[in-house]
Amino acid sequence: MIYVFLAEGFEEVEALTPVDMLRRCELNVITVGVGGQAVMGSHNIPVLANITDSEIVLDDRIDMIVLPGGMPGTLNLEKNPNVQAAIDFCIKNNKYIGAICAAPSLLGHKGLLDGKKATCYTGFETQLGNATTCDVPVCTDGNIITSRGAGTAMEFSFELVKVLTSEERSEKLKKTVLYRDE
Repeated sequence: MIYVFLAEGFEEVEALTPVDMLRRCELNVITVGVGGQAVMGSHNIPVLANITDSEIVLDDRIDMIVLPGGMPGTLNLEKNPNVQAAIDFCIKNNKYIGAICAAPSLLGHKGLLDGKKATCYTGFETQLGNATTCDVPVCTDGNIITSRGAGTAMEFSFELVKVLTSEERSEKLKKTVLYRDE
């Protein structure tokens, strides 16, 4: 199971592209509205989440959580105790965490990127703690996958599929959606 957290002001592309791509691979994705089921994105697109943050269950069924960026979405994720508990659960149980754009800052503030490679939206590098910052669209280090922003949402999604399934499945998905079809 994959929880994708949606907090008021989330970046729509960074949240919904992974949901779409992961579901195309028949993975169990549950969108989680932080503070309520109806959540407004940063570009005034309302989304009705599957459940609310108070309904999440932190147990062995979780394979990954995804933290989209956007402002003030990232700040709203960070101040939510249920999101923080989900991050802590994933770290303690070696589950995957995907964070894109400004959202890697949540992990940096908790010291979870210290000694790891990570990437983020330009200008947030100072929020990554003692991470080694990488100027690449997507960076995977252990169970943490980080990405730069809305323009890298497809690459981010393909990496999430790859770590949860296989490189072959990720490549098949790229072909199915005509990603960079030349």
